[in-house]
Amino acid sequence: MKNTIEKWIEEDIGFGDITTESLIPNETLGNAKLIAKEEGVVAGTQIAKKIFESRGLMVAILKDDGTKISKGETIIEIMGKAKDILVLERVSLNILMRMSGIATNTNKIVEKVKNVAPNVKIAGTRKTAPGLAKFDNLAIKVGGGDSHRFCLDDMVLIKDNHIAVVGSVSEAIEKVKKSVSFTKKIEIEVENSKDAAIASKNGADIVMLDNMNLESVKETLEILNDFKLRENVLIEVSGGINSENIVDFAKSGVDIISIGALTHSAKSLDIGLDISLEISSDY
Repeated sequence: MKNTIEKWIEEDIGFGDITTESLIPNETLGNAKLIAKEEGVVAGTQIAKKIFESRGLMVAILKDDGTKISKGETIIEIMGKAKDILVLERVSLNILMRMSGIATNTNKIVEKVKNVAPNVKIAGTRKTAPGLAKFDNLAIKVGGGDSHRFCLDDMVLIKDNHIAVVGSVSEAIEKVKKSVSFTKKIEIEVENSKDAAIASKNGADIVMLDNMNLESVKETLEILNDFKLRENVLIEVSGGINSENIVDFAKSGVDIISIGALTHSAKSLDIGLDISLEISSDY
Protein backbone atom coordinates (compact mmCIF):
# COMPACT_ATOMS: atom_id res chain seq x y z
CA MET A 1 0.00 0.00 0.00
CA LYS A 2 2.76 2.45 0.97
CA ASN A 3 4.67 1.87 -2.27
CA THR A 4 1.50 2.25 -4.34
CA ILE A 5 0.64 5.55 -2.68
CA GLU A 6 4.16 6.87 -3.20
CA LYS A 7 3.98 5.97 -6.89
CA TRP A 8 0.67 7.80 -7.24
CA ILE A 9 2.08 10.90 -5.56
CA GLU A 10 5.31 10.79 -7.57
CA GLU A 11 3.38 10.47 -10.81
CA ASP A 12 1.20 13.48 -9.97
CA ILE A 13 3.92 15.77 -8.62
CA GLY A 14 6.52 15.16 -11.30
CA PHE A 15 9.47 17.42 -10.50
CA GLY A 16 7.37 19.53 -8.12
CA ASP A 17 4.09 21.41 -7.76
CA ILE A 18 5.28 24.68 -9.27
CA THR A 19 1.98 26.45 -8.52
CA THR A 20 1.86 25.63 -4.82
CA GLU A 21 5.60 26.11 -4.34
CA SER A 22 5.41 29.62 -5.78
CA LEU A 23 2.35 30.70 -3.80
CA ILE A 24 2.28 29.01 -0.40
CA PRO A 25 4.96 29.56 2.27
CA ASN A 26 6.26 26.40 3.90
CA GLU A 27 5.16 27.47 7.40
CA THR A 28 1.51 28.20 6.47
CA LEU A 29 -0.93 25.87 8.24
CA GLY A 30 -4.37 25.01 6.94
CA ASN A 31 -7.49 23.03 7.70
CA ALA A 32 -9.19 21.19 4.86
CA LYS A 33 -12.42 19.26 4.44
CA LEU A 34 -13.36 16.66 1.87
CA ILE A 35 -17.02 17.38 1.17
CA ALA A 36 -19.60 15.34 -0.74
CA LYS A 37 -21.11 17.21 -3.68
CA GLU A 38 -23.77 14.54 -4.15
CA GLU A 39 -25.31 11.70 -2.16
CA GLY A 40 -23.79 8.25 -2.23
CA VAL A 41 -21.88 5.57 -0.34
CA VAL A 42 -18.40 6.40 0.91
CA ALA A 43 -15.46 4.09 0.16
CA GLY A 44 -11.71 4.64 0.29
CA THR A 45 -11.48 6.80 3.41
CA GLN A 46 -8.60 4.78 4.86
CA ILE A 47 -6.70 5.07 1.58
CA ALA A 48 -7.21 8.83 1.47
CA LYS A 49 -6.11 9.03 5.11
CA LYS A 50 -2.87 7.20 4.34
CA ILE A 51 -2.19 9.54 1.41
CA PHE A 52 -2.42 12.63 3.59
CA GLU A 53 -0.55 11.00 6.47
CA SER A 54 2.32 10.16 4.12
CA ARG A 55 3.33 13.83 4.39
CA GLY A 56 2.76 14.13 8.14
CA LEU A 57 -0.71 15.66 7.99
CA MET A 58 -3.29 15.02 10.71
CA VAL A 59 -6.45 13.31 9.48
CA ALA A 60 -9.88 12.71 11.01
CA ILE A 61 -12.34 10.43 9.24
CA LEU A 62 -15.89 11.63 9.91
CA LYS A 63 -17.71 9.18 7.63
CA ASP A 64 -16.49 5.57 7.62
CA ASP A 65 -16.53 3.35 4.55
CA GLY A 66 -20.02 2.08 3.84
CA THR A 67 -21.73 5.18 5.23
CA LYS A 68 -24.49 6.70 3.13
CA ILE A 69 -23.87 10.43 2.81
CA SER A 70 -25.83 13.43 1.60
CA LYS A 71 -24.70 16.41 -0.42
CA GLY A 72 -22.74 18.85 1.73
CA GLU A 73 -21.58 16.38 4.37
CA THR A 74 -17.93 16.36 5.41
CA ILE A 75 -16.22 13.01 4.94
CA ILE A 76 -12.66 13.75 6.11
CA GLU A 77 -10.87 16.67 7.78
CA ILE A 78 -7.15 17.34 7.37
CA MET A 79 -4.86 19.70 9.27
CA GLY A 80 -1.22 20.61 8.70
CA LYS A 81 0.95 22.42 6.19
CA ALA A 82 -1.29 24.01 3.58
CA LYS A 83 1.16 23.29 0.77
CA ASP A 84 1.19 19.56 1.57
CA ILE A 85 -2.61 19.44 1.63
CA LEU A 86 -2.76 21.08 -1.79
CA VAL A 87 -0.04 18.85 -3.25
CA LEU A 88 -1.96 15.72 -2.18
CA GLU A 89 -5.44 17.03 -3.01
CA ARG A 90 -5.93 15.47 -6.43
CA VAL A 91 -4.40 12.07 -5.66
CA SER A 92 -6.56 11.63 -2.58
CA LEU A 93 -9.72 12.87 -4.31
CA ASN A 94 -9.17 10.66 -7.35
CA ILE A 95 -9.10 7.42 -5.39
CA LEU A 96 -11.82 8.47 -2.93
CA MET A 97 -14.15 9.60 -5.71
CA ARG A 98 -13.56 6.46 -7.80
CA MET A 99 -14.02 4.04 -4.92
CA SER A 100 -17.09 5.89 -3.62
CA GLY A 101 -18.58 5.88 -7.12
CA ILE A 102 -18.12 2.13 -7.41
CA ALA A 103 -19.53 1.54 -3.92
CA THR A 104 -22.51 3.79 -4.65
CA ASN A 105 -23.42 2.10 -7.92
CA THR A 106 -22.90 -1.37 -6.46
CA ASN A 107 -25.11 -0.53 -3.50
CA LYS A 108 -27.91 0.71 -5.76
CA ILE A 109 -27.88 -2.55 -7.70
CA VAL A 110 -27.59 -4.70 -4.56
CA GLU A 111 -30.57 -2.95 -2.97
CA LYS A 112 -32.61 -3.26 -6.15
CA VAL A 113 -31.97 -7.00 -6.40
CA LYS A 114 -32.41 -7.61 -2.67
CA ASN A 115 -36.04 -6.54 -2.89
CA VAL A 116 -36.90 -9.38 -5.28
CA ALA A 117 -34.19 -12.01 -4.68
CA PRO A 118 -32.36 -11.48 -1.38
CA ASN A 119 -30.04 -14.48 -1.82
CA VAL A 120 -28.67 -13.48 -5.23
CA LYS A 121 -25.11 -12.16 -5.09
CA ILE A 122 -23.99 -9.17 -7.15
CA ALA A 123 -20.36 -9.64 -8.15
CA GLY A 124 -17.68 -7.63 -9.87
CA THR A 125 -15.20 -8.90 -12.45
CA ARG A 126 -11.52 -8.44 -13.29
CA LYS A 127 -12.45 -5.76 -15.83
CA THR A 128 -10.57 -2.97 -14.13
CA ALA A 129 -7.50 -0.82 -14.74
CA PRO A 130 -4.03 -2.19 -13.93
CA GLY A 131 -2.99 -1.15 -10.45
CA LEU A 132 -6.54 -0.44 -9.29
CA ALA A 133 -7.94 -3.95 -8.86
CA LYS A 134 -7.44 -4.07 -5.08
CA PHE A 135 -9.15 -0.74 -4.58
CA ASP A 136 -11.99 -1.43 -7.03
CA ASN A 137 -12.73 -4.78 -5.41
CA LEU A 138 -12.68 -3.23 -1.94
CA ALA A 139 -15.17 -0.62 -3.14
CA ILE A 140 -17.48 -3.36 -4.47
CA LYS A 141 -17.42 -5.06 -1.06
CA VAL A 142 -18.13 -1.77 0.70
CA GLY A 143 -21.15 -1.36 -1.58
CA GLY A 144 -22.47 -4.77 -0.57
CA GLY A 145 -21.28 -6.75 -3.57
CA ASP A 146 -18.92 -9.68 -3.97
CA SER A 147 -15.47 -9.20 -5.49
CA HIS A 148 -15.66 -12.53 -7.38
CA ARG A 149 -12.21 -13.67 -8.56
CA PHE A 150 -9.52 -11.21 -7.52
CA CYS A 151 -6.44 -12.81 -9.10
CA LEU A 152 -5.89 -15.61 -11.59
CA ASP A 153 -4.79 -17.92 -8.76
CA ASP A 154 -8.00 -17.52 -6.73
CA MET A 155 -9.90 -20.25 -8.54
CA VAL A 156 -10.27 -22.02 -11.86
CA LEU A 157 -12.31 -20.08 -14.41
CA ILE A 158 -12.47 -21.90 -17.73
CA LYS A 159 -13.46 -19.44 -20.44
CA ASP A 160 -14.48 -19.88 -24.06
CA ASN A 161 -10.91 -19.46 -25.32
CA HIS A 162 -9.66 -22.19 -22.96
CA ILE A 163 -12.36 -24.52 -24.29
CA ALA A 164 -11.49 -23.59 -27.88
CA VAL A 165 -7.89 -24.66 -27.30
CA VAL A 166 -8.63 -27.78 -25.23
CA GLY A 167 -11.49 -29.03 -27.35
CA SER A 168 -14.56 -29.50 -25.15
CA VAL A 169 -16.22 -28.58 -21.86
CA SER A 170 -15.87 -32.07 -20.40
CA GLU A 171 -12.21 -32.38 -21.36
CA ALA A 172 -11.39 -28.97 -19.88
CA ILE A 173 -12.99 -29.89 -16.54
CA GLU A 174 -11.28 -33.29 -16.52
CA LYS A 175 -7.86 -31.71 -17.09
CA VAL A 176 -8.15 -29.15 -14.28
CA LYS A 177 -9.49 -31.74 -11.84
CA LYS A 178 -6.34 -33.79 -12.41
CA SER A 179 -3.91 -30.92 -11.89
CA VAL A 180 -5.50 -28.29 -9.62
CA SER A 181 -5.70 -28.52 -5.82
CA PHE A 182 -8.98 -29.72 -4.33
CA THR A 183 -9.08 -26.42 -2.41
CA LYS A 184 -9.82 -24.45 -5.59
CA LYS A 185 -13.33 -24.12 -6.94
CA ILE A 186 -13.90 -24.77 -10.62
CA GLU A 187 -16.03 -22.37 -12.66
CA ILE A 188 -16.70 -22.70 -16.36
CA GLU A 189 -18.19 -20.29 -18.87
CA VAL A 190 -20.80 -21.72 -21.26
CA GLU A 191 -23.04 -20.26 -23.94
CA ASN A 192 -25.83 -22.84 -24.25
CA SER A 193 -27.94 -25.24 -22.22
CA LYS A 194 -26.18 -28.35 -23.49
CA ASP A 195 -22.76 -27.21 -22.28
CA ALA A 196 -24.28 -26.07 -18.98
CA ALA A 197 -25.63 -29.58 -18.41
CA ILE A 198 -22.30 -31.19 -19.38
CA ALA A 199 -20.40 -28.87 -17.04
CA SER A 200 -22.76 -29.58 -14.15
CA LYS A 201 -22.62 -33.33 -14.73
CA ASN A 202 -18.82 -33.33 -14.87
CA GLY A 203 -18.29 -31.63 -11.54
CA ALA A 204 -18.09 -27.87 -12.08
CA ASP A 205 -18.75 -25.92 -8.90
CA ILE A 206 -20.02 -22.83 -10.72
CA VAL A 207 -21.46 -22.56 -14.22
CA MET A 208 -21.47 -19.12 -15.81
CA LEU A 209 -24.15 -18.57 -18.42
CA ASP A 210 -22.36 -16.05 -20.60
CA ASN A 211 -24.30 -13.55 -22.72
CA MET A 212 -27.44 -15.66 -22.64
CA ASN A 213 -30.78 -13.87 -22.85
CA LEU A 214 -33.38 -14.25 -20.12
CA GLU A 215 -35.41 -16.93 -21.90
CA SER A 216 -32.28 -19.04 -22.52
CA VAL A 217 -31.29 -18.70 -18.86
CA LYS A 218 -34.73 -19.86 -17.71
CA GLU A 219 -34.65 -22.77 -20.17
CA THR A 220 -31.20 -23.82 -18.95
CA LEU A 221 -32.31 -23.77 -15.32
CA GLU A 222 -35.33 -25.91 -16.19
CA ILE A 223 -33.11 -28.47 -17.94
CA LEU A 224 -30.70 -28.64 -15.01
CA ASN A 225 -33.60 -29.09 -12.60
CA ASP A 226 -35.22 -31.78 -14.75
CA PHE A 227 -32.00 -33.80 -14.83
CA LYS A 228 -31.28 -33.14 -11.13
CA LEU A 229 -28.06 -31.32 -11.98
CA ARG A 230 -28.88 -28.09 -10.14
CA GLU A 231 -28.34 -29.19 -6.54
CA ASN A 232 -24.54 -29.11 -6.38
CA VAL A 233 -23.76 -26.24 -8.73
CA LEU A 234 -24.06 -22.48 -8.52
CA ILE A 235 -25.40 -20.67 -11.58
CA GLU A 236 -23.93 -17.32 -12.52
CA VAL A 237 -25.10 -15.03 -15.31
CA SER A 238 -23.01 -12.36 -16.97
CA GLY A 239 -23.14 -10.18 -20.05
CA GLY A 240 -25.89 -7.91 -21.33
CA ILE A 241 -27.29 -7.25 -17.87
CA ASN A 242 -28.27 -3.69 -16.99
CA SER A 243 -30.56 -1.71 -14.71
CA GLU A 244 -33.51 -2.38 -17.02
CA ASN A 245 -33.36 -6.18 -16.95
CA ILE A 246 -31.41 -7.09 -13.79
CA VAL A 247 -34.54 -7.64 -11.71
CA ASP A 248 -35.86 -10.18 -14.22
CA PHE A 249 -32.55 -12.04 -14.20
CA ALA A 250 -32.48 -11.98 -10.40
CA LYS A 251 -35.99 -13.49 -10.26
CA SER A 252 -35.09 -16.26 -12.72
CA GLY A 253 -33.49 -18.49 -10.07
CA VAL A 254 -29.79 -17.81 -10.63
CA ASP A 255 -27.34 -17.52 -7.74
CA ILE A 256 -24.90 -14.86 -8.94
CA ILE A 257 -25.03 -11.90 -11.30
CA SER A 258 -21.61 -10.55 -12.29
CA ILE A 259 -21.36 -7.11 -13.86
CA GLY A 260 -18.14 -5.81 -15.41
CA ALA A 261 -19.56 -2.29 -15.61
CA LEU A 262 -19.25 -1.95 -11.83
CA THR A 263 -15.57 -1.24 -12.44
CA HIS A 264 -14.85 -0.75 -16.14
CA SER A 265 -17.50 1.96 -16.49
CA ALA A 266 -17.41 3.37 -12.99
CA LYS A 267 -18.72 6.92 -12.51
CA SER A 268 -16.87 8.74 -9.76
CA LEU A 269 -18.82 10.27 -6.88
CA ASP A 270 -18.44 14.06 -6.85
CA ILE A 271 -16.31 15.06 -3.85
CA GLY A 272 -14.41 18.31 -3.36
CA LEU A 273 -11.72 19.69 -1.05
CA ASP A 274 -12.14 23.06 0.65
CA ILE A 275 -9.22 24.58 2.56
CA SER A 276 -9.03 27.47 5.00
CA LEU A 277 -6.47 28.94 7.39
CA GLU A 278 -8.75 28.36 10.37
CA ILE A 279 -7.30 25.51 12.45
CA SER A 280 -9.93 23.16 13.84
CA SER A 281 -10.04 22.61 17.59
CA ASP A 282 -10.69 18.88 17.02
CA TYR A 283 -6.97 18.18 16.58
